[in-house]
Amino acid sequence: MLSPAKEYNSRDNLNVCSVDQLVPAAHLVRKLDKALDFERFRSLLSPYYDESKGRPSIDPLVILKICFIQEIFGIPSMRQTIREIEVNMAYRWFLGYGIHDNIPHFATISYAIVNRFPPELFEEIFSIILEQALNKGYIESKYIFIDSTHIKANANKKKYRKELAQTMTKHYESNLLEEINEYRISENKKPFKKKENKEYKLRTVSTSDPESGYFVKGDHQPVFAYSSHVCCDTNNFILSCEVTSGNIHDSVVFDEVYNNIREDIKEDIEIIAVDSAYKTPWICKSVLEEGKKIAIPYTRPKTQKGNFKHYEYIYDEANDFIICPNKKTLVYTTVNRDGYKLYKTNDKDCAECPVKTQCTSSKSKTISKHIWHKYVEEANNYRYTEEFKKVYPLRARTIERVFADAKQKHSMRFTFLKGLKRVKASIMLKLASMNLKKMAMWAYNT
Repeated sequence: MLSPAKEYNSRDNLNVCSVDQLVPAAHLVRKLDKALDFERFRSLLSPYYDESKGRPSIDPLVILKICFIQEIFGIPSMRQTIREIEVNMAYRWFLGYGIHDNIPHFATISYAIVNRFPPELFEEIFSIILEQALNKGYIESKYIFIDSTHIKANANKKKYRKELAQTMTKHYESNLLEEINEYRISENKKPFKKKENKEYKLRTVSTSDPESGYFVKGDHQPVFAYSSHVCCDTNNFILSCEVTSGNIHDSVVFDEVYNNIREDIKEDIEIIAVDSAYKTPWICKSVLEEGKKIAIPYTRPKTQKGNFKHYEYIYDEANDFIICPNKKTLVYTTVNRDGYKLYKTNDKDCAECPVKTQCTSSKSKTISKHIWHKYVEEANNYRYTEEFKKVYPLRARTIERVFADAKQKHSMRFTFLKGLKRVKASIMLKLASMNLKKMAMWAYNT
C-alpha cells in the first residue's frame, strides 16, 4: 500500500526578493514598458494636478497606467482592476509599486478620470501612441479601411420620448448647391437659394441618455447606442476614430474620420476600402479627386420584381439622354435641389408601350442620375480589377478584426458611461491601448 504523499507547505517561508524578480521576462507589462517612454505623458498630465494644495496626490502617471492595465488586460471595471493590482506583482512592477505599497482606491481613480481629466486628453494620448508607432515604422497605410460599429448605451430602451430634432447639415451642401446652380443658370433657369430654415425630423430620444441614438439595423435588436467610426491600416493599427450617437449614418461621418488622419499618413494612402454604406456620390467624388482609389462592394439595385433591370436603360453620355428597353428616349428635363438630373419619357410613348407594366405604373417613366454619378460609376468599375479583388477581402482581417478584438477583449460591446464626451473619451482610451499593446508585441518580436 502506498504511503500518503508528504504534505508540503511553503506559505510561511521567508524569502528575500524584489518585485522585479517576480515578473517573468516575457510578461506583457515588460513589453509595454520597453515599447513606450511613459514619462512623455507626465507633462501632458501635470496641468490637471496642483501639488501645492491639499494632501500629496497620487501620481497622475500612475492613474493613467492603471487605466492602461484595465483596458489592455480587458478587466471589466475599475473596482476589479484595483483588486487585481493588489495581488498581481507584474501590475505592481508596471506601476512602480513595491509589495507593501498601498494601491489607490478605485473611487479615486474613477473620480480623476471623470472630473480631473478632460475628454480631449485621451485624444492627445491616442495621438502620442500613434506617433510612436509611426516613428517605429509599424504603420502601413498604402491601403486603409474605414467602418463603424455600435456600442450599446447605458440606457433603457423602454424609456424614451418622441421629439423633433434638427437634421444634420451635410458639409458638402454648399459645393453641391454651387454645381446645381451652374446647371440651372446654363439652362436659363432660376438658381436655388440656400435653405434658411432648418429641417426637423421626429426622433426617438432616450430619457436615460439623450445623447445616445436609437439604433435599428437589419436583424439587430433595436437599442439606444453610440457608433464608433474607425480607420485602420493593413497592420490593424488604428489611425483615427470619431464617436457619434447610434442613429447617425456611416456616410455622414466619413469626412470627419478621414480628415482626422495625420497628413503624413494621408500622403501614403492609395486605396480606401469601405462597405456599401459609404457608396455616395460625394464620398466617391472627394476620394477620386484626391487621386486615390476607393474599393466599394456591389450593391443590388432596389428594383421591383419583374421590372426591367437598371442596366437595361442605356445612358448616352454624349447626347445626355437615356434609351429605355422599348427604344424610346428619356430626355433631360431639369436638376432638382438634391443634385439629381431628371430624365423623362413622353406620355404618349408610355401610353402606347406594350411593356409598360415592366417599366412603370405612372403616366411616364422618370429616371434620376446624380450630377456626380460618373464618380460612382468609376468606383463601380474598379470592382473588376485584380487590385480590388486583392484589397477588399483584407477588410475581414483588418477593420473587422479590430472591432472583434475591441468588443471581445476590451469590453467595447457596451458602455456604463453616459454622454457623448465621456463615451468618446472611454473609446479613445481603449483604441489607444490596443495600439500600445500591438506596438509592444511588435517591438518585442523585432
